Amino acid sequence: MLKSEQELREDIVKVGRLVFEKGWIAANDGNISIRLDPGRVLCTPTNISKGMLSADDLIICDMQGAKLLGVKAPTSELAMHLLIYQMRPDVQAVVHTHPPVSTGFAATGRALNQAILPEVVIGLGCVPLAEYGLPGTSALTEPLRPYIPHYDAILMANHGVVCYGPDVFSAYFRMETVEHYARIALVAELLGGAKVLPRVEINKLYESRTRYGVNARSTLEPGCPLAAEDIPSGAAVRSNGKFEVTREELIALIEEVLRSRGVA
Repeated sequence: MLKSEQELREDIVKVGRLVFEKGWIAANDGNISIRLDPGRVLCTPTNISKGMLSADDLIICDMQGAKLLGVKAPTSELAMHLLIYQMRPDVQAVVHTHPPVSTGFAATGRALNQAILPEVVIGLGCVPLAEYGLPGTSALTEPLRPYIPHYDAILMANHGVVCYGPDVFSAYFRMETVEHYARIALVAELLGGAKVLPRVEINKLYESRTRYGVNARSTLEPGCPLAAEDIPSGAAVRSNGKFEVTREELIALIEEVLRSRGVA
């Protein structure tokens, strides 16, 4: 049954409180929106804590970003929401926050792209990293374009995370999954590095989506998610696909190259 506008307003208020209580936003950070119909979007206003919203605080805008109803100004990042709605007709809600651990990965230029958790592979595939862009400008939205059609959650370099879905709670739960994934990835890294799943197991997980009733957008892409076969033996792979070696390993590699060329 379709929800009324008032019910959708209350849903945004609930999600705003949830992300505030989770510690995913501070002060006036973050923004949330719901597509009301083909021509209108209900969104959070700027300069107000998303944990202290009332239903009457929310703004209605058209698909060009012009305000139709509301007292305050709409979120300064409304263009990001409108781009997602434009590129994804299936999306009905967008949530953008700054969860500390996943944003930490984004701030270091690292995607969450290792296949280490079956639930994440099934539900999201992986979480790519979009390049940095100045918030509130087209420089923020343009780096997202290549990823929006193929993924339901994106890290934004030096900024945060945006997730979207068929309703605002689905978008929120995807954000919850991203942050949970990031926390586990960080712990695994501190313990010496996660054991990444092999390609054959990743394929099985993608094939199991229908069985689990998961309607995920992502498809298998090179490097997203990274499989065990993508990781060089003896090297520690960072989440952005680069790998690290110790000083001793580097020296050994150089000596091997020199010997192969008859120099050493």
